[in-house]
Amino acid sequence: MIEMKNVSKWYGNFQVLTDCTTDIKKGEVVVVCGPSGSGKSTLIKTINALEPFQKGEITVDGIAVHDPKTNLPKLRSRVGMVFQHFELFPHLSVTENLTLAQIKVLGRSPSDALAHGLKYLDRVGLSAQKDKFPGQLSGGQQQRVAIARALSMDPIVMLFDEPTSALDPEMVGEVLDVMVQLAHEGMTMMCVTHEMGFARKVSNRVIFMDQGKIVEDCPKDDFFNKPEERSPRAKDFLSKILAH
Repeated sequence: MIEMKNVSKWYGNFQVLTDCTTDIKKGEVVVVCGPSGSGKSTLIKTINALEPFQKGEITVDGIAVHDPKTNLPKLRSRVGMVFQHFELFPHLSVTENLTLAQIKVLGRSPSDALAHGLKYLDRVGLSAQKDKFPGQLSGGQQQRVAIARALSMDPIVMLFDEPTSALDPEMVGEVLDVMVQLAHEGMTMMCVTHEMGFARKVSNRVIFMDQGKIVEDCPKDDFFNKPEERSPRAKDFLSKILAH
């Protein structure tokens, strides 16, 4: 579903990604973790070209992201993205947030878009909030609306960029529950997160990054249960997060 080959990116002279290579199969759930500033969010944003990259190749379902001729808005409409800070339109109701891109990008009729949006709003347990504005919802509810909005575009893959890090601890669970459900239904997912419980429970693989490089890319059981086989940096990271 996703193939990355030797992807490198610079901000001016500063290299943020160095020769990142991995692939994600249909239905796989891959968690990307690592210390702050290791390039995790940048890596995930190159997949739908929200972050341009200067070297390497990325293919999503056979479409070359690096090809200048690729229709990027069309590609993005098939790659769901959920951000750290929800990115809902504050001046639009929940229903309008769910239907806008369906109508403008996918060309759906307002009635089709509404039916589709409400179906996914129900999936995330928020049908009762359909007429509210984002500011009237809790952070956890806003993030669940953002997930419903992404799903209503019928994506082939979902990307999550630290979807719970801006939430109060009590709200983290309600968002992770939706993500766990998606994973069980076979959605292809790539998720940047610090939620190691989620990684252990749901992911097939863990990618560990440090200083813009993919240091580890292995099955989750190997990552968590065979620390002796990990790189020194990953061992250090694991010892800090798993000790508590």
